[in-house]
Amino acid sequence: MRTDSVGRRTDAQLVSASQEDFALLFDRHAVAIHRYVARRLGTTEADDLVGQTFLIAFERRHSYHESSAGALPWLYGIATNLIHRRRRDEIRQYRAYSRSDPGGSFDGADMLSAEVAARVDAQSASRALAGVLAGLRQADRDILLLFAWEDLSYPEIADALDIPIGTVRSRLHRARRALRTALGPDFQENPDE
Repeated sequence: MRTDSVGRRTDAQLVSASQEDFALLFDRHAVAIHRYVARRLGTTEADDLVGQTFLIAFERRHSYHESSAGALPWLYGIATNLIHRRRRDEIRQYRAYSRSDPGGSFDGADMLSAEVAARVDAQSASRALAGVLAGLRQADRDILLLFAWEDLSYPEIADALDIPIGTVRSRLHRARRALRTALGPDFQENPDE
């Protein structure tokens, strides 16, 4: 792994630096971008899209706003745009998972086990959630997943998707409402949000 010999430089400094220094940005953020893309499209797709994300970022580094808090929201935006190109596969994946078999049948002794019951409940909730995610508008799904999976703030999501913060709030509200409607009492939100 490359080290930053001049001390810890900001993302903005790395974006505008040489190709070798830009590689430090990859070292710094590739894991987060990979995790996000893998959750959306699967690990195999993530391996390809992470490389594409950083290649596009390098090619478009002149478009990076140096006033941004960091490059991660910018990179999430690039990755999200790449995901949009593959959105049909993503929606098919969610729909297929929502229709999947819960994993076979259990005998009576297994059904008494709290662990097995918890797994079945979790599997059922996961399928229901996948079905709801497949039914969301792409823009709403993007915001919900950046918020829930990547723990981005409203301003970071707005920066990543290049939309106003009010749009982030309204789309996230719409996505949460859809989850509440579809999942009913199974859907629990963090009351602190």
